[in-house]
Amino acid sequence: MLHGRTEEQAAIGELLAAARAGRSGVLVLRGEAGIGKTALLDDTVDAAGGMTVVRGSGTEFEAELPFAGLQLLLRPAMGSLGALPEPQRLALEAAFGMTVGAAPDPMFVGLAVLSLLSAHSGDGPLLCVVDDAQWLDRVSADALMFAARRLHAEGIVLVLAARDGEGSFPAPGLPELRLRGLPPASAGALLSLHGDGLSPTVRHRVLSEAQGNPLALLELPVAFQAERPDGRFRPGALPLTSRLHMAFHGRVSHLPPATQLLLLVAAADHTGDLRAVLRAAGALGAGAADLPPAQEGGLIRLDDDRLLFRHPLVRAAVYQRAPLADRLTVHQALAAILDAPQDADRRAWHLASAATGPDETAATALEDTAGRARDRSGYGAAALAFERAARLSTDPAATTRRLALAAEAASEAGELDRARDFAEQAARRTDDPGLTARLHHVRALADFLSGSFPTAHRLLIDGADHAAAADPQRAARMLMQAAHTAWYLGEQDVADTVARLDALVLPATDPVTPVARFITAALGPPAAGGPPDLTAAVSAARAAGSRDPRDLMLLCGAGLAVGQDDEAHELASALAAENRDRGGIGRLPTVLFFMAEAEVFAGRHRDALATAEEALRIAGDTGQQQWTSQFSSVLAYLAAVEGDEERCRTYTDDALAVVAGAAMPPGAPWSYWAQGMLDLGLGRAQSALDGLVRLTHEPLRHHFCATRSTPDLVEAAVRLGLGPRAAGPFARFEHWAARSRQPWSDALVLRCRALLAADSEAEAHFTAALKLHDEHRRPLEHARTALLYGEWLRRARRKSEASGQLRAALDVFERLGTRPWADRARSELGATGTVAPQSREPGVLAGLTPQELQIARLAGQGMSNRDIAARLFLSPRTVGYHLYKAYPKLGIASRGELSALFE
Repeated sequence: MLHGRTEEQAAIGELLAAARAGRSGVLVLRGEAGIGKTALLDDTVDAAGGMTVVRGSGTEFEAELPFAGLQLLLRPAMGSLGALPEPQRLALEAAFGMTVGAAPDPMFVGLAVLSLLSAHSGDGPLLCVVDDAQWLDRVSADALMFAARRLHAEGIVLVLAARDGEGSFPAPGLPELRLRGLPPASAGALLSLHGDGLSPTVRHRVLSEAQGNPLALLELPVAFQAERPDGRFRPGALPLTSRLHMAFHGRVSHLPPATQLLLLVAAADHTGDLRAVLRAAGALGAGAADLPPAQEGGLIRLDDDRLLFRHPLVRAAVYQRAPLADRLTVHQALAAILDAPQDADRRAWHLASAATGPDETAATALEDTAGRARDRSGYGAAALAFERAARLSTDPAATTRRLALAAEAASEAGELDRARDFAEQAARRTDDPGLTARLHHVRALADFLSGSFPTAHRLLIDGADHAAAADPQRAARMLMQAAHTAWYLGEQDVADTVARLDALVLPATDPVTPVARFITAALGPPAAGGPPDLTAAVSAARAAGSRDPRDLMLLCGAGLAVGQDDEAHELASALAAENRDRGGIGRLPTVLFFMAEAEVFAGRHRDALATAEEALRIAGDTGQQQWTSQFSSVLAYLAAVEGDEERCRTYTDDALAVVAGAAMPPGAPWSYWAQGMLDLGLGRAQSALDGLVRLTHEPLRHHFCATRSTPDLVEAAVRLGLGPRAAGPFARFEHWAARSRQPWSDALVLRCRALLAADSEAEAHFTAALKLHDEHRRPLEHARTALLYGEWLRRARRKSEASGQLRAALDVFERLGTRPWADRARSELGATGTVAPQSREPGVLAGLTPQELQIARLAGQGMSNRDIAARLFLSPRTVGYHLYKAYPKLGIASRGELSALFE
């Protein structure tokens, strides 16, 4: 029976009831040591009658072993592994060391976790509980959080408990419940059950100092009754956790010496492996016969082949208060008996813990452990092991090499401060150009992701200089990334970086060469033969054996820079499919951003909305703040063209605030364009012009958004009678369009000329623009040109001709859901004396959420729920739920009717 937890039990009860009805839920319990988190988890398991239950716990030692926590949690469910899609099954097998394969993406492992739990539960509900989540290894925690954020309609409840003050278990966006001390009446009742015979003075003191902490209510009476008259336990002299440490230590100190030694071995081992504890203790003179005093004292319990401390504080008290010499001896004994290959990582850490100075044996063992962790995507654990190996190294060169490896592993783990620190330590120890380039690369990435674009850019340039002679391929990749950092600094920085890349001598057969050459042609001075061909560059890179997806991702951005939107979208779509199939979730936001941009440029706003919303979720799940800013800004633009001012402002605020310390938030260009489009659509021409003009100044004037928003700037300026203010930006746009040689960009040039020209010349430009729009369909821009031409015709009193253009524009605007533009077209039609048609009801697809639209489209293509789930990183049950919600909105009753809707 739990005391004083009625509200907490009710909250969890609601989650369990929802799971029995097919809905999923997550709850993170937080609180100090001893507050009752484990007891509440036990109560939750008891309340889950009839549900499948999976239970696990983090352990302090296994925080250094990748996927250890997840493997222990999922052990009961592994019989359902064969039910997973093959890529997910292979990822989970690689993560758990069951097969040798490429390092799995922790987020993809998280999707496999979701699928495995769903398969394990069958058709019924499932409860998954995790205790001491603060000690989960990093990749296990990341995978669980990814799965947790995708729970929806599987009938799964995930409850995690994390202790305050130790380790780290961030769970942003997930519901949390903080456990406080028990109310006075409940605390008194609990104390009465377990503290019979206490004097009123001791009882008052226990209640006062325990502050409602259940563990303290059970342990402090024993400690107080054992106090000496010297007042060793003075009220309030120590924090509660320290008091409990001392209380447990007092109980341990009264045990026989051999039992104390055996407990110290168990505390040093961390894993609870009874066989290993007894073997190591036996080498030191203790054995199984010494267990009973600790069992009888309620300090430990045996569970099959595991020795478990009653509470983590007991283990901490045993270990932390033991003499250093005893701890070193125990670690040596454990290292000596852990001689099986599967125990190599545990042995390495015990060797390190037993070392009192440089020790190459321990350093080598830890480096091997770090390599194994890195191969399983345990980059955080690998960084810890490499860094500890560096500190134990006897050779200065080995110290430097291991620090560099620690820096690269920490960078892969997203631990930017640690990556920078390790890299700087290593850089001070070497003058080797190749290693210096690697370290510059690590530091540059850390600075870039922290928003320090100038520092990152300088490091990439300097690193490329170090690498150029011996490793031109690395130099090229650093310079291509420097072009990306330069994008945030200004036009001249881009030009200087591209010139360096162009001057680099690269092997003709290397896969990086066609990528570098396309980027220099796209971003450098115009070539006489016209723009480079993106499709040809992709083919050349693949033919040369390109295996690094980052190279082709850079091609997407460069392709958009020269207006090859369809080709860039095709490449980005292919890369997205490859990353979905291979589990490269961390790279998806990058390619989805290029997809979303191309979809916006093409006027495919519903597709862009679905792409951007999916990518925003993934960017949030993977902690990629840069892309959170970028996708928020694209969503702001899409809200702007629909005239949704509130949603536009919300997304803009998110985009501009997301990256702390950045000189310019990554989402600033799209955000400024979004604000300008919102104002232009709502008839606020002056505000629109003021906003769009910001894009014409450094460091933004070379950006896609600056270039492609120019027709909007021209329109705003002309509406205010300020056409000359648009002359400079328009001249740049004309130059870009002439270089790009795209019919749609030529059409926009002609539209701008029509707006800026005298009436005697305007019509020829309008009609030429509309002809080009017909050849290269971009519905929104086509309709906007028709609207502007219709307005011009109405002012010329050619009302009949105006009416035709305005009706055509209105039809497109209503179909696309761009309300401000539809309102303008309807108003203009009224001004011609034509009765404007009633607002058209939105199409059936407009009633779907972006995720429902994605799922319905894929189902209409014949994909199964399982295939859709794998593609969108959801569970099959969630896919089924979204289809169930979509059918009534679409007015259909079966899957077979979907294909006709998307023809």
